[in-house]
Amino acid sequence: MTQPFVSVVVPCLNEERYVAACLDSILATTYPADRLEVLIVDGMSEDRTRSIVAAYAKRHPAVRLIDNPSHITPAGLNAGIRAARGDVIVRMDAHVVYPPDYIARSVAAQQETGADNVGPVIVTRPADGHAVARAIAVALSHPFGVGNSRFRIGSRERCWVDTVPFGCFQRGVFDRVGMFDEELPRNQDDEFNFRLAQHGGRVLLEPGLVAYYYARGSIRQVARMWYQYGYFKPLVARKVGRVKTLRQLVPSCFVLALAGTAIGAAANLRLTGAALVALGGALNLAVVLLNRGMPVDAGAVAAAAASMPTDGLHVTLTGATALKPLADVIAVPIAHAVYSIGDVCIALGGFLVPFVLLIRR
Repeated sequence: MTQPFVSVVVPCLNEERYVAACLDSILATTYPADRLEVLIVDGMSEDRTRSIVAAYAKRHPAVRLIDNPSHITPAGLNAGIRAARGDVIVRMDAHVVYPPDYIARSVAAQQETGADNVGPVIVTRPADGHAVARAIAVALSHPFGVGNSRFRIGSRERCWVDTVPFGCFQRGVFDRVGMFDEELPRNQDDEFNFRLAQHGGRVLLEPGLVAYYYARGSIRQVARMWYQYGYFKPLVARKVGRVKTLRQLVPSCFVLALAGTAIGAAANLRLTGAALVALGGALNLAVVLLNRGMPVDAGAVAAAAASMPTDGLHVTLTGATALKPLADVIAVPIAHAVYSIGDVCIALGGFLVPFVLLIRR
């Protein structure tokens, strides 16, 4: 049987450090080369990204460089989808490397299950060998850092979920559901998958499908990214008419309860302080219950790590247990705190909108 023609769409901006490794991993695919094109949609990068991609395009006819003057991810995705020739669209990220069987597995899972969107489990790798970068990677792989998001903590079996990263779509999905929302520089995947579900579509997490994501390497970079996630989550909720999952509320409620506890203690308001401590404890319990029955699938992650492609960027994440305290003390609190600030900015009706200037950096 003839394999469907696949268009890989990769939006990017200033990814000179990662784009070559990403392209190498895509071009090493086991999928038939004559049934594949790779569209790098660049948001007018100011570093060497464009020249690197242009060099690949000269050597590999399947690679094309497309301009995204709007700079933002959803506009890049839409430009790539419109330019694509494929019957199947695989959305990828330049900050990620992919195993050789990634595309073939994605297409096979879609054909076997009839899923409208198929996505991988993410194995989070550190940006470099420094302790903070490695602690960030640990924090973004643990339930206390990311809640019960199955694509981050792993799964032992196929499951239907609310969202996945780096989806594999039948092209007809976009005719039926529409394109990515260009009002959402972040969290556009969440909104799209919610819209897909409203149209009767299904999103599949395929545990044998793995993507190796390089986390941001500094606390400042993580803070900026998670602030943006927190800022745009309520906008997604406003667009779709409801909060998608309980886990989206936990960081904000937890941080606000801790802040209220500190204020109550400082003011010596014993009754209020006790009530807030109880609330903080209840929210702690919510985190535990949210993750109950959903432990990190160590076996799946270990198996995935064993097949880590050689990409010139890989840093071995050894001593993860030793790094866990650093992740808990630094990376997790900062991620939750700035996520919550983003939520509060929207909750206050935009009075703190100047913070959104971070989005443009």
